[in-house]
This record gives sequence, structure tokens and C-alpha cells, in this order.
Amino acid sequence: MKLPRNLTGAQLITALQQLGYQATRQAGSHVRLTCNHPKEHHITVPLHDPLRIGTLASILADVATHHDMTKDRLIQKMFGK
Repeated sequence: MKLPRNLTGAQLITALQQLGYQATRQAGSHVRLTCNHPKEHHITVPLHDPLRIGTLASILADVATHHDMTKDRLIQKMFGK
């Protein structure tokens, strides 16, 4: 499945909150998110507009691995595509 284009960091954070991630801290233009299910997991999302495709792909791959699903399934679940 194709990655969404022109996605901002704030939009990605909102989408990740659907999966149980919560902002735990912010340092400059980067927000650290934590998910405690099934075990503790941390990711950092830059508040850039738009996010670079490689950055987005890396974050989504990390989240998909943590939630034991494919990246395509994760994109479908988060963005409804």
C-alpha cells in the first residue's frame, strides 16, 4: 500500500493516538510518543510539514513491528485507505 503524501507530524501523532500512543515529552520540534500495549514502546515524531517519506516509512515500520502487523495493514487501519 502506498504511503500517504503531504502528511504533517501533527497529523501522524493524531493517527498514532488511535493505536494507544500518547505524547510523553517534547524537545523542540520533536515529540516522543509512548505506547504501553502490549509492552512499552517509544517513538519520536518530528513536527515537520510535511514529513519526509523516508522518515514516515521508518516510523510506520517500527510501529507495525511493535503491533505485530504488516505496514500495509497499519496504513489501512490508521488512514482508512
